[in-house]
Amino acid sequence: IAITYYFSDKIVLSISGAREAKKGEYPYLVNVVEGLSIAAGIPKPKIYIMDDPALNAFATGTSPEKASVAFTTGLLSTMNRAELEGVAAHEISHIRNYDSRMATIAVVMIGLIAILSDIGIRQMFWNRRGGGSRDRGGGWAVIIGLAIMILAPIVAQLVRLALSRQREYLADASGAQLTRYPPGLASALEKIKAGSAQVQRASDATASLYFVNPLSVGQLFSTHPPIDKRIGILRSM
Repeated sequence: IAITYYFSDKIVLSISGAREAKKGEYPYLVNVVEGLSIAAGIPKPKIYIMDDPALNAFATGTSPEKASVAFTTGLLSTMNRAELEGVAAHEISHIRNYDSRMATIAVVMIGLIAILSDIGIRQMFWNRRGGGSRDRGGGWAVIIGLAIMILAPIVAQLVRLALSRQREYLADASGAQLTRYPPGLASALEKIKAGSAQVQRASDATASLYFVNPLSVGQLFSTHPPIDKRIGILRSM
């Protein structure tokens, strides 16, 4: 568990298909992230790129000193500077508020539970094939496997709650304070609403990390508040 905690950010970046930005690549993005990090009073996070046409971004890491921000190429090619600043400020706010720590650890723990569930299922299968399962502890393997399979969806739901919709509203407000220009973030959300936020490598486990929900799901099961409501609040600031 300690090893998983230490490498949790790298695990999330890997399963998301993010690569670290090369030296000299997207210099304006580096400039934006550096400036906002200074304003937020945190170290500059590492910058990662996701080669995906969707318009989205996320932050990950267990502390501001060990944090990263990732942006899709679609977002970088579509947003103007004010809009990009708004998105980056939102993600940096998650880092400063330690939301990214909570969500990152939750994502990795779901992965571990999925692996344990798979091991439990395989154990049940092989014990039944070998016969005499009770003598070799097969009964316990069945109980444990079933328990894990029952707990997995519950933990998945807790991940959605770990970074609640209210934390997204807070990150919007904090981001707007950092840029001192709420319309920039509102305009970014409007462009995302008109385009696509669905990220190819996103999953149920990682959805809560993103700037907007990267999956096509109903609002009842969404990890984020409605985009229109977020835009309305920002436009009223």
